[in-house]
Amino acid sequence: MKSANRDLLVLSKKAALDPSQLEQEVAQLHQILFHTETLRNFCIVTELIDINRYKIINKPHKLERFIREHSLKPFQFIFNKN
Repeated sequence: MKSANRDLLVLSKKAALDPSQLEQEVAQLHQILFHTETLRNFCIVTELIDINRYKIINKPHKLERFIREHSLKPFQFIFNKN
């Protein structure tokens, strides 16, 4: 697993963290996020609304293929199901 440059806001109940404790917290957060921030998981929780063709694409494999191969045209929206 490669270390990534991330902008993370780490909140703690303690007034100040030791730099080694902070590094450990960031490493643990990176490990959790590395496995959850995948294209497959992104496609499961989003859908594509295409106003041009009056379609909603919500199947993960079709959405994944669309994201990899196409760029969004006018009136195509990626929508989070949350």
